[in-house]
Amino acid sequence: MKRYTFTLEETQEIKAAREKNRDKNVEKRLAALEMRAEGKQNKEIREKTGFHTQYITVLVSRYKANGLASITESHYHGNHRNLSYAEEEALLEPFRQDSNAGKTVSVHDIETAYREAVGHSIGTSQIYYVLHRHGWRKVMPRSKHPKKASNEVIETSKKLTSESVN
Repeated sequence: MKRYTFTLEETQEIKAAREKNRDKNVEKRLAALEMRAEGKQNKEIREKTGFHTQYITVLVSRYKANGLASITESHYHGNHRNLSYAEEEALLEPFRQDSNAGKTVSVHDIETAYREAVGHSIGTSQIYYVLHRHGWRKVMPRSKHPKKASNEVIETSKKLTSESVN
């Protein structure tokens, strides 16, 4: 079993990071590292932090292999947009002008332009997210009213009203 030992510089680095830190999840990880650097056993650290003993070992090995950044930085990085909001707006502007002129705008055309702008393939759902973000909505005229009577009924109705008037 490989047992990690902490140098005085590493211990001071962890303490300095705890003083600067503002994230409570990172604080717990740093506290566990600091307790381990002070020579406490995994069971003692588990009781104070609530971490599993195996996770404490993983934290220590990650710290030793990759440094403090592997503990303090979050591995959750959201908002993986390919273009900024302004770039998306500029990309959609010709399509907005076409729609204002009364032309039909297809999502396929927007997707093709977006794919050329970013230089790689993307999913169609991403285009719908972009359109939603910019306030676009699907506006499409109905071909006919769903409760419209058939042509035969309309003609019969016309004959009935013209006969009753005479």
